[in-house]
Amino acid sequence: MLAHLLAADVPLLFAAAAVFCVTVYVLADGLDLGVGILFLAAPREADRDLMMASIEPVWDGNETWLVMGGTLLLAAFPAGYTILLPAFYLPVVLMLFALIFRGVAFGFRLQASRFRLVWDIAFAAGSLLATFCQGLILGGLIDGVPVANGAFAGGPFSFLSVLGVLCGIGLIGGYALIGAGWLIWKTSGATQVFAREIAHAALILVAVMMALVSAWSALTVPEVAARWFAWPNIAFLAPVPLVTLALVIATWRGIWEGAEVRTLLSALGLFALGLIGLVVSLWPYVVPRAVTVWDGISDPQSLAFVAVGMVVVLPIVLAYQAHAYWVFRGKTTLHEGAYGEAGSGHA
Repeated sequence: MLAHLLAADVPLLFAAAAVFCVTVYVLADGLDLGVGILFLAAPREADRDLMMASIEPVWDGNETWLVMGGTLLLAAFPAGYTILLPAFYLPVVLMLFALIFRGVAFGFRLQASRFRLVWDIAFAAGSLLATFCQGLILGGLIDGVPVANGAFAGGPFSFLSVLGVLCGIGLIGGYALIGAGWLIWKTSGATQVFAREIAHAALILVAVMMALVSAWSALTVPEVAARWFAWPNIAFLAPVPLVTLALVIATWRGIWEGAEVRTLLSALGLFALGLIGLVVSLWPYVVPRAVTVWDGISDPQSLAFVAVGMVVVLPIVLAYQAHAYWVFRGKTTLHEGAYGEAGSGHA
């Protein structure tokens, strides 16, 4: 009996860990990708300096969760990894190159003089491309991956779909909203005014795209429609759109009322609700409609090794990031030749 319960629960624990890593990545790296998306829209060079300064101490730690989530998928759910990697090979590779361009821009932009505009474009374009690729992957997951005999059965462009494009545009708006909320909290003066103004447009885009993606998914993917609208699911899931609408209103009011912390938290909450909706739509599949978390789980020896690594690494990464955010708390300021934070030390 105990062995049976463990066999059923262990895959759920590893699936929960993978979802946790993805959620933290989306919420944390979403804010610095959002700053990059807004980068070229900033009206002044000083605004762009301040925007990059606000995320420079934390951006690399945020991307740690992407590596951790991918590693966990490979180690704990190899069957899913074997199918999903070739299915989304092109957007994954493009996303990684885009993230590399962003990282290089961090190192070179501060020292550049004649070619600073090149690094501005690299930083903004890398942020946009990485975000759009994530949307293509998301849309492809919701649409479903062609599988035959336990292997990917599609072509190199099977990931392309209307839903993927809609998700890509929605993610751009969502990350821009989180980035604007971060800037409202971390900056002041003209840069904060810019963030408040552009947050309105980002929020409108997010609300429209969430409605479009939800409607298109329900119309084109019968399994998603059945998950949300079949009885008794609809009774339990009906509050989700209502809570989403409430968060949209709270975010809008926070922008207008000057509520710095509330605006950022409500933007993050809106994004978290979108992730909850995704989990509801795809559960319990690692590969939608093909491989469940129980079918795709790794062997016990590998899981034991991964579990030990998670127990050691997860607390360290969480502690490191918490320390980084604490040390660099307060409003961001600029020092000559370097970036800095007001009212805080440097690690």
